[in-house]
Amino acid sequence: MSEPTPARGALPGPDGAPRCPWGLSTEDYLVYHDTEWGRPVHGDDALFERLCLEAFQSGLSWITILRRRESFRAAFAGFEIAAVAEFTEADRARLLADPGIIRNRAKVDATLANARLLADWPEGELDALIWSYAPERADRPAPRTLADVPAVTDASTALAKDLKKRGVRFIGPTTAYALMQACGLVDDHLADCAARGTGTR
Repeated sequence: MSEPTPARGALPGPDGAPRCPWGLSTEDYLVYHDTEWGRPVHGDDALFERLCLEAFQSGLSWITILRRRESFRAAFAGFEIAAVAEFTEADRARLLADPGIIRNRAKVDATLANARLLADWPEGELDALIWSYAPERADRPAPRTLADVPAVTDASTALAKDLKKRGVRFIGPTTAYALMQACGLVDDHLADCAARGTGTR
């Protein structure tokens, strides 16, 4: 979730409960904020999906990806690593012609290359690698405003470097941190947000 971070604290939502301000901007964000963002995600395929979607989001607003997520899932075989690894040149052409996704050649090619790479990893290795960079929550004070939420951290920089060293494409420190936020490695819900602390490892 990489959005501008003005100095705003939690705001009351439609039910009166305080939430991170970005979660109140659209109905799609409200549902995503309340039910997914910051909650732990495990499993190689599930993390592959988040890794791919965060890469597709690069340079765009997350809402653009969120509203196309079901189309992405249909186009990429539910982001099952083994299935995507078997995609052919015809599949690549299909993806680049699919108006339901982001038809960025570099991002599509990176997704296919990453699937082929990860298909050779032992089961659970992607999950274990990503989660090995989760910081201790006691060491991270709760952000009071959006301005307190970082876009990059030492941990996300190290995670991106490790993934790139292993051959994963289209991953940098900012994308890695967005992944960490979305998948619950860190809890960046604001201190007064009703959703803070709802995820457990």
